Amino acid sequence: MDMKKVITVKILLVLAVSVTMVGCKRSSSSNSSRATGWDINSRDGGFQYNTSYKGQEAAPGLVMVEGGTFTMGKVQDDVMHDWNNTPNQQHVQSFYMDETEVTNLMYLEYLDWIKRVYPPSEDNFKKIYDGALPDTLVWRNRLGYNEVMTENYLRHPGYQEYPVVGVSWIQAVEFANWRSDRVNEMYLEDAGYIARDAKLNSVSSDATFSTDTYINAPSKVYGGNDSITNPANTRRRVQTTASGDTINVHATRETGIISPKYRLPTEAEWEYAALGLTSIRNYNIYRGRKKYPWDGQYTRSGKRKVRGDQLANFKQGKGDYGGIAGWSDDGADITNAVKSYEPNDYGLYDMAGNVAEWVADVYRPIVDDEFNDFNYYRGNVYTKNELNEDGTVKVVMPGEIVFDTLSNGKIVARDLPGEIATVPVDEDETYLRTQFDRSDNRNFRDGDQSSSRYYRENFDEEEGAEGGEMKATRKMYNSPQHSIETDSSGQMIKEYDKSDKRTSLINDEVRVYKGGSWRDREYWLDPAQRRYFPQDMATDYIGFRCAMSRVGSKSESKNKTKN
Repeated sequence: MDMKKVITVKILLVLAVSVTMVGCKRSSSSNSSRATGWDINSRDGGFQYNTSYKGQEAAPGLVMVEGGTFTMGKVQDDVMHDWNNTPNQQHVQSFYMDETEVTNLMYLEYLDWIKRVYPPSEDNFKKIYDGALPDTLVWRNRLGYNEVMTENYLRHPGYQEYPVVGVSWIQAVEFANWRSDRVNEMYLEDAGYIARDAKLNSVSSDATFSTDTYINAPSKVYGGNDSITNPANTRRRVQTTASGDTINVHATRETGIISPKYRLPTEAEWEYAALGLTSIRNYNIYRGRKKYPWDGQYTRSGKRKVRGDQLANFKQGKGDYGGIAGWSDDGADITNAVKSYEPNDYGLYDMAGNVAEWVADVYRPIVDDEFNDFNYYRGNVYTKNELNEDGTVKVVMPGEIVFDTLSNGKIVARDLPGEIATVPVDEDETYLRTQFDRSDNRNFRDGDQSSSRYYRENFDEEEGAEGGEMKATRKMYNSPQHSIETDSSGQMIKEYDKSDKRTSLINDEVRVYKGGSWRDREYWLDPAQRRYFPQDMATDYIGFRCAMSRVGSKSESKNKTKN
């Protein structure tokens, strides 16, 4: 073969390989689209996305709980025979949970923020602060002297690391919402999307930050102050359009900066986290036969150095809330400071004892595992953002606060200024859907007409008793209906339901609480135990901790390997 032809062929092969390598390199680049080949995150504009995201990190106060399957419910002998926690197999996704219960110090920070932003000295805001205050009178007892706790437990530095109590389920949810906004506000400030220290120096009743408002209407946070949401001399603040114009850039979910919200854990999540199954793999425990958050069948430690020490804070017997002083003592008479006892295998403290804890679920005696065995939760109420006439989201203004009166007469704000008002989803969202068909699903398959047990109360007189249509029916959960009204002078009228025909205290406003407390005997330390309490009431033995959903990979190790 002619030498020139050989050289020509070699050159063509090299060029072909080079072109192929360039094409492969472009398609495999994290900033080049595998769909179109276009550049992502180009300085000249176009699609912007965080392609270098390294995975979700634990937000302040949280630890990782890797999800999996477990036997939810009572696996020991049911000596009470109440059958409200029968075993069923469930699977929960990975999530994060507070390392400890929410403490007095953490809640006082919340109260301080409300007082600064919504001064209770102003009539329009007084109810906001009052609605967030814990009920310190829960400590009182007709035949007991507990005034020292009534006056000091919430605010005295001696109790700063003790779990907050006197907080209703509704108040706990509001705290979680507030915490979500404050943490995301900090993240956006650190990333340069919000002016430094705006969270301290630029907030007021008409200039606040809400995560949902920032995502849906960023120009309306901080009262529309553009100098806060578009600070000068920060990175990635402007973007060039195809026409050459520049526009301000706000953080979106695509940036990975905005964190999922803090919330109350579901009952399934709480029970799974309390069991701490991650590092123990023997057959009985894998199958769910674990009695306490710690390994073993006893409440006292078997370790040589601390043998005999109690592993949790609970009532040991009648008139015995801590043991004999100096010996056999659990270290507390009421609650105890968080982290006073060893954590479980997930690193979670006080998942048994100290205080019981609110979870998100509405209470029903039976967990409906036949309908769902993945991320089980009863309590979904689906809403959507309320829109103005021009199609923009409706942001609540200081003069538009709506207050709800609870069944016990307490008054709470439905939405705070700066937040987006919400309304129930309607047929636009539910039409021809198979997975949900209504906004309020708390009663689904248990209390609604298509699946609940009804019995006849009376019949239409014209039709007679035989073959007549039912004039009225009564649901299986026939709870008292107390009346709270306000007369023309603004005075509240409270009327108790004194009917002798009520058959239950269960309704859609009672929530599950889990775990034993300092007031409970050992029986209630089992994570499977479940009880209920009205969502608008509080006690001296129920506290709470927050959770957060995990996005992306199931485990941190797999995510690190991938990246």
